[in-house]
Amino acid sequence: MMKLLLINGPNLQLLGRREPEIYGSETLPDIVRKLRCEAQEFGFELEDFQSNTEGEIVSRIGETLGDPEIAGIIINPAAYTHTSVAIRDALAAAAKPALEVHLSNIHVREEFRHRSLTAPVCLGCIIGLGSYGYSLALRGLVHHLQTSDSAVARTADTV
Repeated sequence: MMKLLLINGPNLQLLGRREPEIYGSETLPDIVRKLRCEAQEFGFELEDFQSNTEGEIVSRIGETLGDPEIAGIIINPAAYTHTSVAIRDALAAAAKPALEVHLSNIHVREEFRHRSLTAPVCLGCIIGLGSYGYSLALRGLVHHLQTSDSAVARTADTV
């Protein structure tokens, strides 16, 4: 069974307790549990990974390069979205289709959150829809993987 890799960055282990007015009341295990069920409905296995450490995230992305079972990546780089050239470069090097997701709308928050360094090497970004954004990212990634002539097909120019 092909796998989708879900990567969550720093502080997302605090979901449900950290600023619920911004990030919602669901916990990360709640979100992962729902996504795992949805992935199975589409014939995929979901592997999840969360780290507060940039290097661990970079290493996990790099490991996908040698793993033919990982078909694509859903990533919420959290704060590293705005700072990590290393995660951006790892995503580009892995050459796996990836979708970026954010619980909050990064464009209506502090100015330093308006720019994503990782989005240019992803198929797209889903922002501001709370935990539902993860479900949309999963569906979008599955659609991309199952549709050879997908309108969101990644080109070499985006890397």
